[in-house]
Amino acid sequence: MKVLFLINGLTHYFNKVLNRLNSFEDLEIVTIVPSKENESIGSGVYTTSEDIEFKVHTLAEKKRFYGKLFFQNFRDVLKKENPAAVVFIWPYVLELVFNPFLLSELRKRKIKICYKDIPFQLVKFRDGLRLMQSKVWTEEEGLIQTTKLYRINLLFVTIVKWYIYKIVDINLNYVNEAYDLLNTYGVHQEKIFVTFNSPDTDVLLEAYEEAKKQGPLLPLNKYRIISVGRLVRWKRVDMLIRAFKILINNYKDLELIIIGTGPEEKNLKELAKNLDVERYIKFEGSVYDPVRLGQYYLSSQIFVQPGMGGLAINEAMCFEKPIICSVCDGTEKDLVREGFNGIYFKEGDADDLANKIENLYRNPQLVKEMGLNSLSIIKNEINIHTVVDRYRKAFNSLSNVIE
Repeated sequence: MKVLFLINGLTHYFNKVLNRLNSFEDLEIVTIVPSKENESIGSGVYTTSEDIEFKVHTLAEKKRFYGKLFFQNFRDVLKKENPAAVVFIWPYVLELVFNPFLLSELRKRKIKICYKDIPFQLVKFRDGLRLMQSKVWTEEEGLIQTTKLYRINLLFVTIVKWYIYKIVDINLNYVNEAYDLLNTYGVHQEKIFVTFNSPDTDVLLEAYEEAKKQGPLLPLNKYRIISVGRLVRWKRVDMLIRAFKILINNYKDLELIIIGTGPEEKNLKELAKNLDVERYIKFEGSVYDPVRLGQYYLSSQIFVQPGMGGLAINEAMCFEKPIICSVCDGTEKDLVREGFNGIYFKEGDADDLANKIENLYRNPQLVKEMGLNSLSIIKNEINIHTVVDRYRKAFNSLSNVIE
């Protein structure tokens, strides 16, 4: 069975999933990616064309009359590859809405249509019709109050998404919450497949063992926090620094390791300087080598995801860390269990975040137990094998070719 994925970039983590899917004899993966980076992929997201084992078509994009990009010469690739199924993501799926000729062609050729999405900020159908979304997350500005014009636009988007769910054959989503949300749009349960999302946990678990052999990068400190992710506003690293300032008075040995780069790096360093905590905070830049990343985790006790995130939580759990987070992209709800392997703090509240960190430091045994539980969830529940198996199950629903 040949499956064609339309994706906005060759992200390092999803390449691993596609490689594994492509390794099955009865499944062939083909992708179309943009010839140039575009605004639909986040600032600083790590993309790479190295170690790819699936076929890649690189096509130019063109802004369509409805205001979003779509691939030029898409039909040429479609004709050449003749896939059994095509996986669309937002905004490429809009071409099916505004170009009925393409939809008709796919139907005529009996090509199945899959919509891969994460229902982050998707509102229930009735709420969308009632213009009830008052706040929204943006990567550039964080959490903002929506305008009347935005809420009117939300009505239009809600209707468009209702139509998308009507025309696609199956929906691929990262989170269990998709079942409840998509049901409000009239999507039957059997058309919803929750794949979860994961980095290559096999690689990370091996890296963890190697990191333990090599030892931590930094001297032992039982009051060291680590945060990993792109430095953009909606990651809320600024709030973590403010929480850190609250704690430093009680924990003189407190340290914060920040892994990642991005447009907010200069502002965050300036904030640390203004709060007089810069000497306690280490900005280590991007770290892509899994063993070195593991050594940083070994040097730290608690992982904090202060704002939007996702896969950094999976990584931290691979390295046996307790998790402190609030609202992320929805994946945290399936990964972090309150009091078991992590703690949730009140969204946007630096005081509550500081309090939750202090609660863990007061109970070092709980830190250890939560770390072990994090690792257990990765090994037994949500990992690269889980994700691959669930994609295969979804494609199996379209065809009996995959057993």
